[in-house]
Amino acid sequence: MAPIMITEGDAVVSEIHIERGILTRVGSLLPPNPGRRRVVLLTQPTVMTQAEQAERSLSSAGYRPTTITLPDGDAAKSFSVVESVARELNELMMGRSDTIIGLGGGAATDVAGFIAATYLRGIECVLAPTTLLGAVDASVGGKTGINVGGKNLVGAFRHPARILIDVDVLEGLPASLIRQGSAEALKTGFIGDPKLVDLYREHGLAAPLGEVVERAVAVKAGVVSQDFREGGVRAVLNYGHTVGHGVEIAAGISHGEAVAIGMVAAGYVGERMVGFEGRTEHDGLIASLGLPTSSPGLERRTVENLMALDKKRDAEGIRFVVLRDIGEPMVVHPDDATVRAALAAIGID
Repeated sequence: MAPIMITEGDAVVSEIHIERGILTRVGSLLPPNPGRRRVVLLTQPTVMTQAEQAERSLSSAGYRPTTITLPDGDAAKSFSVVESVARELNELMMGRSDTIIGLGGGAATDVAGFIAATYLRGIECVLAPTTLLGAVDASVGGKTGINVGGKNLVGAFRHPARILIDVDVLEGLPASLIRQGSAEALKTGFIGDPKLVDLYREHGLAAPLGEVVERAVAVKAGVVSQDFREGGVRAVLNYGHTVGHGVEIAAGISHGEAVAIGMVAAGYVGERMVGFEGRTEHDGLIASLGLPTSSPGLERRTVENLMALDKKRDAEGIRFVVLRDIGEPMVVHPDDATVRAALAAIGID
């Protein structure tokens, strides 16, 4: 399929390639860069097979890649890991014309993007997400970040030059990871592509991943092209995240599970504030994918404090993305009583 482009004005700032077997062609798909001398691959222990495919391709293209292994999961998203990698880049004498490739799940691409955005004040970055969650969300859009008390509170906006999504890799994922990623994919359907919602309604988790990813990425790329730094319309991509991030941190559950719970809370707020009539079907579709619709036992005050710390707030208070209808998102500022009722709707009293 043709690459999906993210643009700023008339300029293409990021190319997203969605293909089968793409990790075997990484070396030939790097952006043109005659000054490139070094390529560093940041990856994770759980995807070393895929990393070795990329290494072989890079070697065949004439590079001698250096691989640095990050901790798995959110353990990678810390200042200590960033400092350790930066010191290794110092030893390699990385230059501004060199390239960092982040290969792995959303945590790996977040960290790789953050390091590329900040080392030498910015060097080229290519991302190769190996999870559905990473492919449809974390790697796309130029948000990078690490966790400091809250989720992604330290980060930078910087687009990866290219994103390489291997459909074969995604189809080989365990069902649990496909289920987690489906929460973010379904989110993009809810806010911008009713046909993607229909795809999940018809096929459930067996929905064809190539089409799921293409549709989800197209929605996000279109939104980001309008508003890179989240000054306006990009906020709609946070559907389910206002509550979801708080639940994720407090309960220690996966991002996808937390977003699913957060979407249920957002559905309640939408019904109460803007008359969203599809809440029952909305919540039922989330549940039909095997995603949770209620929170593990948590104290309300804990979640409220995390929501207050989160980035999705402004001078008017906590921002919620809600749906007026499927494909029609909007941003509201619910009062405290509505927030408490939404938390109660997901089992947080």
